[in-house]
Order: sequence, then C-alpha cells, then structure tokens
Amino acid sequence: MKRLPARRPARLLRRLVKRLRGDDRGVSMLEFAGFLPILLLVGMAAIQLGLIGYGINQAGSAARAAARAASQGDDGTAAGQAAASGWLNPNVSAAEGADLTTATVTLQVPAVIPLLPAVTVERHATMPTDD
Repeated sequence: MKRLPARRPARLLRRLVKRLRGDDRGVSMLEFAGFLPILLLVGMAAIQLGLIGYGINQAGSAARAAARAASQGDDGTAAGQAAASGWLNPNVSAAEGADLTTATVTLQVPAVIPLLPAVTVERHATMPTDD
C-alpha cells in the first residue's frame, strides 16, 4: 500500500478550511429571511397606530358636528354619522340641555394585527345651546 506524502493531507486541509471560511454566499439571504417576520410585525403595528389615530380624529370631528347640530335644533345623530367615515360605523348620541348640548361618539377601529382585539374609541363634545 502506497502512503501519501505528509505534505499532501496538510495542503488539502488548508484548502478545505480556506473554502469553508471564505465562502459566505447566501448568508445575507438567510439573515433577511429570519428578520422579515419582525419587520412585517413592526410595519403592521405602525399601520395599527395610524388607524387608531385616524379613528380618534374621526370620533372627535363627529362629536363636534353632532353637538353643533343638536345645539342649533337639528338632528345631531345624523350630523355626527355624516361627519365620520362610514367604514368605522360610529355610534352617535346627542343630549340637548337647557344651556349645554353634549354629544358622544363611540366607534370600533379594526385590528390589523391578527389575534389582537379591535380598539374602541370614544369622544365627547359639548356646545352651548342656541336660543
């Protein structure tokens, strides 16, 4: 049986180590694939916060419109529902008093992130009653 010279296995081992150490093709793709779910979750959370802010804005505008209309003797519920986006399905109630008219708007902001509940937003507005 013929034996290999001592230099040959060492050279093969150095070549193998160099190949394994220097070849990192595809690593960045694996890192991106691992980070992608976190990136998507952060993006969806930002969209959810934007929707909640939009819902708060719509509820406040609808409450002011309902209180203004009810203080002038008009239908405050219809004015409040017309002032808010229809897909939010606002629940508007207006109570007219002797001096002040108060309107309350409650609406549900749908959840973008699965497994999280919808957010309930409620806003109040008070206007002086016109005589």
